[in-house]
Amino acid sequence: MSATFGGRTGRQGRISEWLRARRTGRPLPETADDAGRETLLLAAAAAGLPLAPAAYPSGYRCSCDRVGCPTPARHPVSFAWQTQSTTDRAQIERWARHQPQANFITATGMVHDVLDVPLSAGRQALERLLASGIEVGPVAESESESDDGRLLFFTLTRGTPEDEDEWWPCELDCHPETMDEHPGLRWHCRGSYVLVPPARLPGDLAVHWVRGPEHPLPDPLTLLEILTDECARHAGEERDRDHTNTAWPLHG
Repeated sequence: MSATFGGRTGRQGRISEWLRARRTGRPLPETADDAGRETLLLAAAAAGLPLAPAAYPSGYRCSCDRVGCPTPARHPVSFAWQTQSTTDRAQIERWARHQPQANFITATGMVHDVLDVPLSAGRQALERLLASGIEVGPVAESESESDDGRLLFFTLTRGTPEDEDEWWPCELDCHPETMDEHPGLRWHCRGSYVLVPPARLPGDLAVHWVRGPEHPLPDPLTLLEILTDECARHAGEERDRDHTNTAWPLHG
């Protein structure tokens, strides 16, 4: 994909400015939040990521008003999200302007997959991948209060290989509503979705780009070895910490 998003150098400049401001914490002009949001959503769609509206934070709750919503502000608003998801610019502009608080999801397994890993493991993997000269595509960070967050690596989809042993549905590894049960790597493919930046989460948390959608989508298998290696290392460190914390109980 062209770094100018089809020749729109002005839009590319606004994306770069928005990303720099987001990383550095530099305040943007009053209108930049809405303008930056729409610009980034359109950039994701231009990169081929199909989008659909999602819930958003309402205080510390979810805008869906579901009691005990398991994924507040992280799920689509329509049960038809898979057929609703689109890259059509005009439709995304309408959604963004008529639903100014809405987050957006991107449906995986159509054009792209997402390899979703613990934040600390993902950062180590990203350093190794870049140092090795491996092509890395868009990467997003999802902040979290309960753990160290997640890093999302956007890749080409594997589709449905002729050999079914070479493909598995997302539910076998994770499901959007049972994410907390899977602390390691989650492969979002057919039948799943993730939030696309920029997105707001309860508790003033967010999902934002670390590497923007201007980066071409890589083959997921080129990233998998290093990602799984760092996830295994991360899981081992977690087990060691848990063992240390429970090995010497205090007695009153």
